[in-house]
Amino acid sequence: MAFEGYERFEFAREGRILTATISAPGPVNAVDAALHAELARVFADLQHDPDSDLIVLTGKGRAFCAGGDFDWFDEQIANPQKFREIGWEAKRIVTSLLELEKPIICRMNGAAAGLGATVALLCDIIIADETAAIGDPHVKVGLVAGDGGAVIWPALVGMARAKEYLLTGDLIRAKDAVGMGLVNHAVPAEQLDAKVAEVAAKILGNPRFAVRWTKVVMNQTLRQLAVQSMDASIPYETLSNMTADRAEAVAAFRERRAPVLSGD
Repeated sequence: MAFEGYERFEFAREGRILTATISAPGPVNAVDAALHAELARVFADLQHDPDSDLIVLTGKGRAFCAGGDFDWFDEQIANPQKFREIGWEAKRIVTSLLELEKPIICRMNGAAAGLGATVALLCDIIIADETAAIGDPHVKVGLVAGDGGAVIWPALVGMARAKEYLLTGDLIRAKDAVGMGLVNHAVPAEQLDAKVAEVAAKILGNPRFAVRWTKVVMNQTLRQLAVQSMDASIPYETLSNMTADRAEAVAAFRERRAPVLSGD
């Protein structure tokens, strides 16, 4: 498969490994409308690619994917219909990633925040630059953590820790995230590629369908949780986009000041 028509991804092959690199405008691979739409279809395309048995997902530049693009946020606040229209995409990003049978390694080369963190955590194995940070600061920009964070964080770190980090929006350094069970390995940046290659080789050394179907079985619970949760979480996130505090939180972030919240 040539993966034609993608504007926010670059693809490269090495043997049976296919690397998909998020390559969005700007320095941190922020999610805009185009990237959101491509995330909703890329994992299905990766599943159907006949020439790969393992996927590496990474980001171009200094970040993996540092959450939503603020110009896009402004559009959604000004016209809530734009937010409403991406609900199907939001669900499909999560469900298609969980339905991908091929093992997928997240090469977390830098910050992973918001939807970027969700995508990273839904991968099978995360190998991170030890200086990178991961977290879900939806609440800091006035949104419900509805695009999969409420599904995957409790599954990985337990409800108490998940609530703390989703309700505060705090970020976690990769070295600390290893001890919590969020990240598999945190290594110096210069060792990142070698560690990814090491883990990929171990996986590819095993029979293809034993690997794929073991993953399928393990993901059953997460798929059921996603179905149960996201039909509620996406509507709640859509509602939160229309609050006064959402607009104030985004404006305050842009202006680098503390938000003046009204409680609405």
